[in-house]
Amino acid sequence: MLVIIGALVVLACVAGGYVLSHGHLLALWQPYEFLIIGGGAFGAFLTANSPKIVKASIMDTLGLFKGPKYKKQDYIDLLSLLYDIFSVIRKEGLLGLEAHIEDPKASSIFTAYPRLLREHHLVDFITDCLRLMVSGSMNAHELEPLLDYELETHHHEAEAPAHAVAKMADALPGFGIVAAVLGIVITMGSISGDTSAIGEHIAAALVGTFLGILLAYGFVGPLAAAMEGKVKEDSKAFECVKVALIANLRGYNPKVAVEFARKSLSSHARPTFLDLEAHLNGARG
Repeated sequence: MLVIIGALVVLACVAGGYVLSHGHLLALWQPYEFLIIGGGAFGAFLTANSPKIVKASIMDTLGLFKGPKYKKQDYIDLLSLLYDIFSVIRKEGLLGLEAHIEDPKASSIFTAYPRLLREHHLVDFITDCLRLMVSGSMNAHELEPLLDYELETHHHEAEAPAHAVAKMADALPGFGIVAAVLGIVITMGSISGDTSAIGEHIAAALVGTFLGILLAYGFVGPLAAAMEGKVKEDSKAFECVKVALIANLRGYNPKVAVEFARKSLSSHARPTFLDLEAHLNGARG
């Protein structure tokens, strides 16, 4: 929602200031300038990126209008899932997890949280880490750097669409200059004609520069920043899992390990201790 509000504020302030300065809005309507700048930037975007990045950029842009992927209730479910996993480890040992991690969709632990079960990347991350713990007999010092490498790779891939859109934003002022130069070429071609027509051509050329800068810094650049911010926020779920697993390997009991994970969450999305405790008591009851 803030993406829409921000864009409207930019439009209202820029257009409003222009009109209040006795400018004419119709003078800014230059569809061919839009074609040159927008089409050129989008074409360069397609050239520079793989189909996977292009598709992910579109999906991430649409995702901004849906809000964060994981809300407070999702984090309560995630922490409860981790608690259930650690309880099985405490009662049955690591081997008691084998059936659950080999087929999460048939697991009584994972199927208790259908919303999380649909998050394939998160479930795969959890089960892969648990497989290492079951089969590799890894201690916390060995597992932690491995998880850091995996999270770094995940973050890099997840942020790639935002970086691609940011590069397109950087290119927009350049395409604005291209449009302006083409406008000057047209102006030079009609310099022997009507003086008023020359003025219109120069105005159109300057609009090209204006549009390139406005689109870059008023819309596309902030959009890329919002995409990157959403990726970082959504990645907190993976960080939460990592912290909980490391705490469990260090010998903390399930409640304390889950508390370590809860503390790693952003304050606005973090469930309170009492909320989580009530949920766990309700699940056990």
